[in-house]
Amino acid sequence: MSSSVKTKSALIIIDVQESFAQMPFWSQGIHAPFQQALLKLDAGARAADVPVVHVYHVGRAGPFLPESGFVKPLPWLPGNPSVRFDKHTHNAFTDTGLDLWLRRQGVTKLIISGIRTEQCCETTARVGSDLGYDVDFVSEATLTFPMTHEGSGRTFSAEEITTRTELVLADRFARIVDVDTCLADLAT
Repeated sequence: MSSSVKTKSALIIIDVQESFAQMPFWSQGIHAPFQQALLKLDAGARAADVPVVHVYHVGRAGPFLPESGFVKPLPWLPGNPSVRFDKHTHNAFTDTGLDLWLRRQGVTKLIISGIRTEQCCETTARVGSDLGYDVDFVSEATLTFPMTHEGSGRTFSAEEITTRTELVLADRFARIVDVDTCLADLAT
């Protein structure tokens, strides 16, 4: 049976900000597939009249400080989101007012995208699920970087980190989807 009530979604774009371009692990070439996927997702969401939410991380040091001038969108990210929130925690809910804004809009499903897959994106997905939202985690529209485990010295690739994130989120906190699946769902 299909429901006569359509799920209202919101696209949450997390930390796609100039701050990351200042970090030593940033490389101009690595983000091209992520950029293409996120631009397609953003355009599809806007075409489906889905609210687009930008969330930016404000930190206590370096390029995440507001006075650094880098807590702003990467130049290729479309402007004019439905709303912008600045956060000081890993998730997009704790200190932002995002939950209240989503509930006032009638949103019941979150589409998660942005930078860093295993940090702010994953944490937002987990908290969103715990708050009762359905969550689509669009891995190809998230970005992360290789990390070295301090204890073993092993370096995990961005692909390994993304796979691990999908593993721990799937069927517990989120549905793992690609951009095309997400956009097809918005069209129905």
